[in-house]
Order: sequence, then C-alpha cells, then structure tokens
Amino acid sequence: MAEKFDSLEEHLEKFVENIRQLGIIVSDFQPSSQTGLNQKLSVFSTFRYIDQGRNPQLYTKECLERALAKNEQVKGKIDTMKKFKSLLIQELTKVFPEDMAKYKAIRGEDPPP
Repeated sequence: MAEKFDSLEEHLEKFVENIRQLGIIVSDFQPSSQTGLNQKLSVFSTFRYIDQGRNPQLYTKECLERALAKNEQVKGKIDTMKKFKSLLIQELTKVFPEDMAKYKAIRGEDPPP
C-alpha cells in the first residue's frame, strides 16, 4: 500500500514540476521555445487514467479520498505516540523523580525544585 502512495507522490511531484516549467515557457513565450512547449504538453496528453476513458473528476475524488484516509491513519499514529510519551513520562517520573524533574526543567515544562 505504501508503494502506491510513494508512486502517486512521485507522479504528483513530476506533474507539479512539469506544470511549473510549462508556466515559465508560456509566460515568456518565444517562437524558439515551441519545441519545449510541445514536449511539455505531450507529457499531459499521455495521462493514462484519462486516456483509458475514465472521468478525471472521479480520479481527483479518489486521490483526495486516499489522501484523507492516509491523513487519518497518520493522525492516529501521532495521537498514539503522544499518549505513549505521556504514559512513559508518568512512569519514568515515578521511578526516576529527580532525573525527570531535571528533564522537565530543561524542556520548560516545570520549574526546577
């Protein structure tokens, strides 16, 4: 599953870079840059999803839904790690109160005793 997202991310990065380069070519168009413009435009005309007769709006919707699902998954992992950190600090404070007081003072969480 991660490979699919990596592939999608790589594809989107290339797409954004091509759009940026296309914008540069178009904004300062010279007749000599026609070949470069044609090459950049050909990249967009080979968009397989659309070439297969699929709806680009559905593609965008699916990409957004996958991104939202991945976002929720990562958010869950972040929340779990925050809870773990909190519990770990509580337990370490019970076992090593002096060291944890120094740690919290360094972090600015509690004033030193």
